[in-house]
Amino acid sequence: MKYLPIFLDATITPCLVVGGGVVAARKVKQLRKADAQVVVVAPELCPELSDLANEQLIKYVCSQFSEDHLQDKMLVIAATDDVAVNKRVSELAKEKKLPVNVVDNREVCSFIMPSIVDRGPVQIAISTGGASPVLARLLRVRLESLIPSSYGNLASLMKKFRTAVKEKFPDMQQRRRYWENILQGPIAEMIYAGQQELARNALEKTLSAEDDVVKQSGEVYLVGAGPGDPDLLTFRALRLMQQAEVVLYDRLVAPVIVDLCRKDAERIYVGKKRDKHTLPQTEITQLLADLAKQGKRVLRLKGGDPFIFGRGGEEIELLAAENIPFQVVPGITSASGCSSYAGIPLTHRDYANTCVFVTGHLKDGSMDLNWTTLIQPKQTIAVYMGVMCLEVLSHELIKRGLPKTIPAALIQQGTTPQQKVYIGDLATLPEIAKQHEIKPPTMIIIGEVVKLHESLSWFDV
Repeated sequence: MKYLPIFLDATITPCLVVGGGVVAARKVKQLRKADAQVVVVAPELCPELSDLANEQLIKYVCSQFSEDHLQDKMLVIAATDDVAVNKRVSELAKEKKLPVNVVDNREVCSFIMPSIVDRGPVQIAISTGGASPVLARLLRVRLESLIPSSYGNLASLMKKFRTAVKEKFPDMQQRRRYWENILQGPIAEMIYAGQQELARNALEKTLSAEDDVVKQSGEVYLVGAGPGDPDLLTFRALRLMQQAEVVLYDRLVAPVIVDLCRKDAERIYVGKKRDKHTLPQTEITQLLADLAKQGKRVLRLKGGDPFIFGRGGEEIELLAAENIPFQVVPGITSASGCSSYAGIPLTHRDYANTCVFVTGHLKDGSMDLNWTTLIQPKQTIAVYMGVMCLEVLSHELIKRGLPKTIPAALIQQGTTPQQKVYIGDLATLPEIAKQHEIKPPTMIIIGEVVKLHESLSWFDV
């Protein structure tokens, strides 16, 4: 290990930046994120640094660099476009035993600036020893996707309770196990979901309880799996999929997405087809509650978005009534995902200024829509679960005044490698479905925006 990774308190002593250009501005920005006192020495400043100086957020010395500028400084950064000046700054700083960084010249640096993942107060510094800043940046991006943005709030909560936990668990092993349970359990999830007060109260209860309530309490995660492409999952969805002990998934969740769940998790298929339910809705809801009461972390994985024709509200009503912890993770709904992958904008200034989402069948399996609201100018109609009712849909819309020649599309298994897009109009749509034996899952898009498919289609399968 060539470089010693350390974290300096830059608020104590001023830091010197030599140079007034855009490169120097980037370094000043990094220093100011750490609340550092910054002194900039340069004959002139770029607009960004000039604004900071005018707002007295940095101290500006309008001058060529001299040795006197190093007096009473904590560290030095040389960021001019003059190689000789940068080298001189480095030599003088090293003579005075000051840490010095020279931009794009690792050989004359005594320290290097790492790539930072900031979840204050949690910070992760990444360095390749100057060998490949691009690799360090890519590693940072990877970590950014894995670490919840609210990790800092979790760390702050733990800090507040450190003394109380130490008194409760004087043994270090007990204390470690306690914090591990907190970090991997529902209290941490409350923080990630923005429920900080609830998390604090729950943490207080664990310290007053005699048994291990952290380990015993379960939780339900209602997660939208999106329309099929696993790359469309949210960061939070992936994290919860990896920590759930039981997974309940439906027919519309792509197998490749189910495979991303924790490998040792119990999997329960609760898929539904038209008039064929593996489990009735009431039994699914009750199963979620029963598993959570057993202390398990339960993932309810639903295609698309759970709150858009996904019956997500029905599934969490019982959980809310019985005070079972749960959280809802939105997913990309099928109308948005499928239309995007088909090159069909749902809205467009020239074709549609409104969009309406409807479902092709209701609780009794029939199509009973408010047809009048669908017959509007410059409106896109996105129909979920409507393949089996295409003839009724087409007939009713035409009968009520929607032109039979209005463009329409069928998007089968959208966003997946099996995606198929069939273009027609409102009158020909039912015949197209019969001809190609269209089956669910298929989105129906009706409106002038469908004309854009030919020119905007980008997803090549």
